[in-house]
Amino acid sequence: MTKHQIEVITSVERRRRWSHEDKERLVAACLEPGAVLSEIARAAGIHVSQLFRWRKELCQIEEPRTETASTLVPVVVSEAALPPAPVLHRSRLPVPL
Repeated sequence: MTKHQIEVITSVERRRRWSHEDKERLVAACLEPGAVLSEIARAAGIHVSQLFRWRKELCQIEEPRTETASTLVPVVVSEAALPPAPVLHRSRLPVPL
């Protein structure tokens, strides 16, 4: 018979609080070569999606932002209109049903 360690949450709050160091440790384990995320998550007692979220949050690489100023350009409405575009007629082919 295999014995497994389990954690029983007895407080009113059902969510566990993970310290930043614990999150970093688990994410670092995920980044190791050959790491299997489902095994790491199972060992920590969390869902794999939680590891993906922590990895996304902790490994966020900020792209350099370029400062671009928005410039408004005035629009001038002209009375002169362009000639209408030619209307293309499609030929009709009978489709046997």
